[in-house]
Amino acid sequence: QVQLVESGGGLVQAGGSLRLSCAASGRTFSGTPMGWFRQAPGKEREWVAAITGSGGATTYTDSVKGRFTISRDNAKNMVYLQMNTLKPEDTAVYYCALNSRLGVPTMPESYGYWGQGTQVTVSS
Repeated sequence: QVQLVESGGGLVQAGGSLRLSCAASGRTFSGTPMGWFRQAPGKEREWVAAITGSGGATTYTDSVKGRFTISRDNAKNMVYLQMNTLKPEDTAVYYCALNSRLGVPTMPESYGYWGQGTQVTVSS
């Protein structure tokens, strides 16, 4: 019913920027909260950012606050993660997810649908 596909990852030098995109299909995207997570090899999945269904409010984990911006365009069925001033510790596979269970935004179990992930590598 819902499919999410991330794009925009790649290799960037420390201090650089990337914009990740997440394209959604299905009729349940608009009005539903969305989130971005990331996972590095050997590490637990980490919540990064969340946005309300309307796009009117956002929240971030402390390590990216002030550097990353989550946004959405419901008319285009798209959600974005603008990443500025990237650091090597930002290196991970990034996933977008749909908070279809309307749970706590920071908890992975709140999200019923996930994209395949896109690799972000920040060189030191």
